[in-house]
Amino acid sequence: MTEPSFIRASVLFVCVHNAGRSQMAAGFLRELSDGEVEVRSAGSMPAEQINPVAVEAMRERGIDITAEQPKVLTTEAVQASDVVITMGCGDACPIFPGKRYEDWALDDPAGQGIQSVRPIRDEIEQRVRGLLAELGVQPVA
Repeated sequence: MTEPSFIRASVLFVCVHNAGRSQMAAGFLRELSDGEVEVRSAGSMPAEQINPVAVEAMRERGIDITAEQPKVLTTEAVQASDVVITMGCGDACPIFPGKRYEDWALDDPAGQGIQSVRPIRDEIEQRVRGLLAELGVQPVA
């Protein structure tokens, strides 16, 4: 019998459009944490839809993010998160004491083909795996 999982931390991924990088990072964290991490994503200027090339790149890794929608960054989402990871949103992210902030410098997949998005996806996966290790969560895959 396995022990019931519990939420160890909550993580918010933020990029400008919440259509590529932050959605891929959220998809990886949801998949790899198996429910032990609460996952949020948002954008400072959300797009109308998720980047279809990001969806394709994630599908290649067996992760389906087609049901996700870009969401606007709110103060409440930041307050409810233990870790806030930004990806190019600059000063748009509100800062609260006691939160852990990181900025992941990643290329923006917007307007790029699958060949260019794959390395971005792979770097995001590596960073998410590193984050899980720092949070003390064993990835499921």
